[in-house]
Amino acid sequence: MKKNIPLVMLFLWSLNFTGQSLSYADQAILFSTESNLGTARYMGLSGAFGALGNDMSAVDINPAGLAVYNGGEISTTFVYRDTDINSSFYGNNINNNDDYFRFSQIGGLNTWDSFGNPDIRKFSFGFNYSVVNHFNNNYIVQGNSGIPEYPEDPDFNFDNDPDNDIFYENVDDQYFYNYTSGINDKFNFSFATLYKEIFYFGASMAFHHIDFYQNTVYEESSNDGSGNYMDVINAEYLSTYGNGFNFGLGIIVKPLENLRLGAAYQSPIWYNLSERFEQRRTYYFNGSIDPDPDYPVPNYYDYKLKSPGKFIGSLAYIFGTHGLISFDYTYQGYNKTKLQPSSNFIDENQYLNTSLRNTSSFKIGTEWKYNNFSFRGGYRMIQSPYNNAPSDFDTQGYSLGLGIRFSPSLAIDFAYDNATYEDQYRFIGAAGVDPARLDVTHNRFTSSLVLQF
Repeated sequence: MKKNIPLVMLFLWSLNFTGQSLSYADQAILFSTESNLGTARYMGLSGAFGALGNDMSAVDINPAGLAVYNGGEISTTFVYRDTDINSSFYGNNINNNDDYFRFSQIGGLNTWDSFGNPDIRKFSFGFNYSVVNHFNNNYIVQGNSGIPEYPEDPDFNFDNDPDNDIFYENVDDQYFYNYTSGINDKFNFSFATLYKEIFYFGASMAFHHIDFYQNTVYEESSNDGSGNYMDVINAEYLSTYGNGFNFGLGIIVKPLENLRLGAAYQSPIWYNLSERFEQRRTYYFNGSIDPDPDYPVPNYYDYKLKSPGKFIGSLAYIFGTHGLISFDYTYQGYNKTKLQPSSNFIDENQYLNTSLRNTSSFKIGTEWKYNNFSFRGGYRMIQSPYNNAPSDFDTQGYSLGLGIRFSPSLAIDFAYDNATYEDQYRFIGAAGVDPARLDVTHNRFTSSLVLQF
């Protein structure tokens, strides 16, 4: 039996909701998003690599880019992320900070010259492990809306005797803590070939893994105006984990020596997911704990998720050996997100279909070389998937990067990436309570070691 949690939202997108933990619809949206993670060279150009290739993370966008390589390569990447989440709730502001360091990518490929057909010049095969999204975040919200979430005394108001009812309608304080952790990562296998030095064709298949955990705590202090006080602590624990699969197809065309055009399709990801949900609500009356709390047993449920597919169009111009400029456009139909079995998710799928939209996002990046140094920069805009969402809820970011080539076979790359957006979180379901406002800033520092042969 699936749990009944109203729609909520986490830290990536804007959504009104009425509960503490992520609902199935919210998880569907969260697990369908990506964090623009990759090698340091990829990050330095803000991910604008669809028509460029020649990078292990670029292959995850357009597998045809694998055939741009003239040899083999192995790369590995680490990322450090520092996040500021500034929360605001009824005039009370809290600055939250969190940081995170992890291994985020390792991959390799090799290229072989073809034999037999002179029009087919090479074959390339590659493997890449990469982090799609990491969920590590935590923040605190505190304030006083003046409207209680728990106005009734469960000991006296629910005993069918109205004469002893007590209503705690005067709010003293409201506090919310949200902690999330986990990872969405994948293993990507790609194949590509070059035809007549003009057409690059590629295909890929990816095996995805999700491990997500959320712990929320809501505390409310209130009184009845007659000397009685009630404190409520409601804690929820959600674990979701599972695996998925998708495939990709891509082509890069080189109509002129310095011009490259790219087109790619990334299929939906078909996930099989399992969850565990537990809730613990404790009441304190005038400082004394409720001696007979009701703690429901943990709930387990298995379900399926189909994320939206996406189309990527790309354009790149190569200025000989001096530099390049690249542009990517991504179209993704979030309203095609589906939960299954459909008969169990009628309301959630209706919400996803009517509240989400087709999104347009773009990335632009450039790279310039001087001796053994490569200087990079980029900008990106990722549109919010929600209908009528203001532009403040779109993710906007810029990047800077530096590459140092020590020899024909060894290079080290560095990148700094900044992303900002606004969000809101309605952790109180009582009518008339505004959501908390969140201003989010991610600062990421990425470094990669690249070996070529």
